[in-house]
Amino acid sequence: MLARVRSTVGRVATVAGAVVLAGGLGNDVFTLPGAAAAVVAAGVGLALNPRVLRAPESVRWTAISLYAAPHTGCALVLLGERLAPDGPVSLLVQAGAVALWTGATWMLRPGLTAQELVDEAVAQELAEAAKAAEEAAVEPVAPAYASEGARWWAETFAVEGGLAPGTVLLDHQQVSERCVALVIGTQKRGQPVPDIPKPGLSAALDLPEDLIDIGPVPGRGAGVRLLVLGQRPVAEAKAEVVGDSDAEVWAEIAATAMPGVELIEANTYEMPKELT
Repeated sequence: MLARVRSTVGRVATVAGAVVLAGGLGNDVFTLPGAAAAVVAAGVGLALNPRVLRAPESVRWTAISLYAAPHTGCALVLLGERLAPDGPVSLLVQAGAVALWTGATWMLRPGLTAQELVDEAVAQELAEAAKAAEEAAVEPVAPAYASEGARWWAETFAVEGGLAPGTVLLDHQQVSERCVALVIGTQKRGQPVPDIPKPGLSAALDLPEDLIDIGPVPGRGAGVRLLVLGQRPVAEAKAEVVGDSDAEVWAEIAATAMPGVELIEANTYEMPKELT
């Protein structure tokens, strides 16, 4: 309903402007009042259309210019009629300018075009805001790790381009104070653990290569590998059997996490804090 009223008002204003311009062809008395009326009409029209004044910054001045174009054109044609020399040719040119202004304003309807431009800009901004809100609502879910050791392995070695991509730390046990055993598996079942280069591990851990041992897990396939970091504990031949000896601790670990792995020797070496 409001759009229809505005359309009707625009048509009436176009007819009124054409009448004023036609009157100005032969009488200068129309010039100043007509130009003043065009300026006032532009101001009142913009005041009654706050959407144009509050349009998105990207189209605001374009929309205002479009809306005020017919009023500005009317004032300029009136001024041209006042300054134009007398004569039939001049009168014919002025009449052509009046006809051009009237036809262009009636057909192009700059005020309606300005409103449509604002509506499109507002709709685009709303769509962009909704998309941004939707993207912000979808927060990335951090991967869950079974332990801090698993997180350390995943973020240090299993990343794309790392020393052991596509692998996971299945289990790790502290063999001694400075020695740890890790069971490495593949993320996808049925695939072998890729070759993990000792030099790379040595450089990453700042650990001598001879203190790094990579081998199979007894009783398991190539989808898992045993990685021992540090000097393996050594059981003394004549040591008394005590409840907390390295041999018994290793035997307990092997019975649960790494069956079939035999303790050969024991020593100490400082390990990464993530695995302690």
